[in-house]
Amino acid sequence: MENKNELGKVALFNGQKIRRVLVNDEWWFSVVDVCRVLIENDRPRKYWDDLKRKLKEEGSELSEKIGQLKLEAADGKKYATDCANTEGLFRIIQSIPSPKAEPFKRWLARVGYERIQEIENPELAMDRMKAIYERKGYPKDWIEKRSRGIAARHSLTDEWRERGVKSGSDYALLTNEIMESTFGLKVGDYKKLKGLERENLRDHMEDIELILTMLGEATTTKLTQVRDSKGFTPLKRDAADGGGVAGRTREDIEKVSGQKIVSSNNFLGLKKLK
Repeated sequence: MENKNELGKVALFNGQKIRRVLVNDEWWFSVVDVCRVLIENDRPRKYWDDLKRKLKEEGSELSEKIGQLKLEAADGKKYATDCANTEGLFRIIQSIPSPKAEPFKRWLARVGYERIQEIENPELAMDRMKAIYERKGYPKDWIEKRSRGIAARHSLTDEWRERGVKSGSDYALLTNEIMESTFGLKVGDYKKLKGLERENLRDHMEDIELILTMLGEATTTKLTQVRDSKGFTPLKRDAADGGGVAGRTREDIEKVSGQKIVSSNNFLGLKKLK
C-alpha cells in the first residue's frame, strides 16, 4: 500500500487519540486504537487479537480487509500496525458490544465524508489545519507562514517521489541534507536543541526559522526541476545546494542582526505545546 504523511495523522474521538494514515486518498485507522476507545480497558491489543481469532474461526473474510501499515507508537518509533478503512471498521465495530458503538459509527462516517470533501476541494483541508493551529494559540501571521511551508514541502516531496525516492529513510536523509545545509543541524539534533521528543519540529519554529526552511525546500525543488535530477545521489546534491542557499541567507541575517537564528527557543513564548 502507498501511504502519504500529512497533518491529521491522529484523529480525536471524545478526546481520545486514534492513529490513522492516508492510503490512496482514503483514511486507514489503527484497529487497536479503535478497540481501546470502545472497550475502555488497558488491554486493547489482546482484545483485538482474540476478536480477530474468533472472527477467523467463524469464517469471516474480515482479515482480507486488514492492512499492515506503519504508525507511530508512544516511543516515537513506527511499527507495523493492523489498520482498516472505514468499511472494514464498520464490520469490526458490529462485533464489539459497546455503548459507544453507534456514536463512533457516526463519527467515523463524518471523518470519511470530510476526507471526500477535502479531495474535491483541497482548500477545506487547509482551512481545517489553520483552525487547529488557531485553537492551539498560534497567531494568524505565523499560521500563514506555516501553511506556505507545508505547500512548499508537499511540492518538494512530490518531486522526490516522481524522481525515484521510495523509502521513508531516503526522504529523511534528503530532508536532513537540506536542514543541515540551512541550519548546521540535522532534524534530530535540532529537536534535541529545542527540547522536543515526538513533537513536530516545524510547529516549534519561530518565524524566521520557518521562512528559511521554506526557502531551502523551495530552492531545492527549483534546482531539481531545472536540472531534471533523477535518483538519490543527484537529488541529494540538489538538497545540499538548496539548503546552502538558505544557509547563506541565514548567515547574512545573523551577520547584520548580530543574533543567532538557531536557538533552543520554542514558538509561543518558549512553551511546549501538548
